[in-house]
Amino acid sequence: MKRARGFTLIEVLIAILITSIGVLGIAGLQAYTLKGTHGSNLRSVATRQAYAIADAMRANKNGLDNGYYNNQQGIENDTCYQTAGCTSQQMAQMDVWLWNQSNAALLPAGKGFVCSDSTPNDGTPAAPACDNLPNAPYVVKIWWDERDASGQLQRFIFTFRQS
Repeated sequence: MKRARGFTLIEVLIAILITSIGVLGIAGLQAYTLKGTHGSNLRSVATRQAYAIADAMRANKNGLDNGYYNNQQGIENDTCYQTAGCTSQQMAQMDVWLWNQSNAALLPAGKGFVCSDSTPNDGTPAAPACDNLPNAPYVVKIWWDERDASGQLQRFIFTFRQS
């Protein structure tokens, strides 16, 4: 009996060690899941933002038909706030400006660009790489800072044809 003393204590310590490793594994899995959920939420926001500018463009048909949204940086225009209103070109500038204000507020370092582009899967926020070819679809490109393992910015692209 004397040689068996302390054996239960060793069993308890081993059980605590195994349980601790299991809890750490679950905590790591939870952290990984939270990161995935956050990324999914940001992609959802980018999708809504792309549809928002596309809807604004369709609402300003004259501005869309005349190409006022193409390669537009956006400018705040006080005339658009007045009852007299603004021209379709001023409205296009205002739409893009408001949209990018919203992108910056909703996405980390969010930046968007609208252009005519036949090869939409390229470019950066500083150089969107739009080719502006005739009959190319309109492309909404949105970038935000959610770096993946490659260190690249995330990008969401939405294309649509002018109707």
